[in-house]
Order: sequence, then C-alpha cells, then structure tokens
Amino acid sequence: MKVYNNQFYHIFNRTNNHEALFRTRDNYIFFLKKFKFYMIDACEVIAYCLMPTHFHFLLYINDELLFPVNFRKFLISYSKAFNKAYDRNGSLFQQNYKSILIEKQEYLINLATYIHQNPVRSKLVDKAYEWEFSSYLDYIDLRKGTLPNKKLILDNISINDLKVITGDIQWLPDIGSLKRRETSNGFQTLDL
Repeated sequence: MKVYNNQFYHIFNRTNNHEALFRTRDNYIFFLKKFKFYMIDACEVIAYCLMPTHFHFLLYINDELLFPVNFRKFLISYSKAFNKAYDRNGSLFQQNYKSILIEKQEYLINLATYIHQNPVRSKLVDKAYEWEFSSYLDYIDLRKGTLPNKKLILDNISINDLKVITGDIQWLPDIGSLKRRETSNGFQTLDL
C-alpha cells in the first residue's frame, strides 16, 4: 500500500478467522516492542490501540519508502514468533493491512477518539483508561510512554479538540486515586 511522507494514516489489520492476536499480556508488549524496533525510522505513532484480534495505529509517515518494507517485516516477525510460541502454522493476519490517508483535521480528531474508545465499544472495559494497550493513558498523563508522539497531534489541534480526544477527563472519578494505583494496574509498564 502506497503512503506518502508528511501525511497522517490510519493503519489497521485483523487476524484470520478472528483468531487471538494476543494470548497473554507479554504478547501485547512483545508486539509493541517489535513495532518500535522496525518502525521507529519510518513513522511517528500518534495513537494506537491493540485489541484481542486486531490493531489500530494512527501514524505520521516520515519515510514513505521505508514504511511499507519495514511494516511488512514487522508483521512477519511477530507472526513467526507467535507461530513458534503457540505451535501453529500459516498466516496470522488477513492478507494486507489497510491504510487510510487522513486528509482533514476533523477526521484526525475523530480517528484518535475512535481508536482510544475501541475497547469501550467492544465492551472489554467500561472506561478507556482501564485498557492498558492503547495510547489513551499517555494522552491523559496516567502513563509516560515513549511510543506515542503526542506533540504532533497537539500541535495540530485546538484545546476543544483535545477535550474530544480525552473525553475532557471530567469522568475520571479521582485522578489522584488513579495515579496512586498506577503501578498496581501496570500503567507505567509499557515504556518501550
């Protein structure tokens, strides 16, 4: 799939037959480490969410030639490791990942919100901050992850748009109590 430099893209894919993409917490972390290893020079991560059978990334492309080559290597590398770990054969992912160019700022905001709300819509959690495997915790400052580059999106949006992405964080019952629970809930453990 063709991508272009200095553009935002929604990149996503799912497994074949809705098979589990992640069977343990370590699988999620391994996937993110593999992503960072292969993709750090090709793109900036704006937002992400890893779901049990699929993933979503909102990316800013830095190297349009390197991106497709390294993204393919990343998916193959994870698939091989997953297949070996679980004694399975064959393709883990559907044939090609999907890539959608984000041309309007409004869609950029809606997409970041959509990505972060995915676990809530799928009824995996009640609140977005309860899902460990998305960049949402980084956006509301409950985790200081190194994968998402919040600056790229924050430089392109208004304070009202930020409220849409974070849900205005008014629904957080007590930020202090959440921060006190950070380490027990693993909020600080995805620092890749």
